Amino acid sequence: MKKIAIAAGLAMTLGFSAAQAAVPGYAANSSDTVWRTSFGECWQTSSWNASKAVPGCAGYVAQAEAAPAPAPAPAPEVAELERKFALYFDFDSTRVGDISTIVNHIGSLASVESIKLTGHADRIGNVAYNDRLSQRRADAVAAALANAGVDRSLMSTSSMGSRSPVANCSGRGAELIACLRPDRRVDVEIIGTRRAQ
Repeated sequence: MKKIAIAAGLAMTLGFSAAQAAVPGYAANSSDTVWRTSFGECWQTSSWNASKAVPGCAGYVAQAEAAPAPAPAPAPEVAELERKFALYFDFDSTRVGDISTIVNHIGSLASVESIKLTGHADRIGNVAYNDRLSQRRADAVAAALANAGVDRSLMSTSSMGSRSPVANCSGRGAELIACLRPDRRVDVEIIGTRRAQ
């Protein structure tokens, strides 16, 4: 009987030392599971030190996980925008009024694709004269925008003369001239992109 106990002890010692190689510093079985005491503590061997500590056993200090890299800032979104303005003129005039609203809008865009300027005239006068007058109005607005710093190469001008009226007027003289003011205009169509907010 003594021989069996000695043989069992020797087998345990050999198994124990073989298992130590798989989990250094701990007593472990053949499936590399660390043996535990009845109190649930890991069974350390005499070769154990803090550098050999394993997760779930006393002395183990978890390595601090590297903080995740911050997410890259999202690329700014751009939205295509088309906006129209109208500049109105006095009778038989090409004098351009206040263009600050248009210039400010153009300045707020991320990029400008095109600026289309279309001149118009009222129905008073002959067709040929109104065609020339409406073109001069479009050219005057282009010059005013260019003087305000807008790139002239982005602009195109055209004229409609009196062929695209918006006012519905009757009467004569000063009353008719005042009523037809909406027909004396330059339509400004701006196509560009702006950064979405």
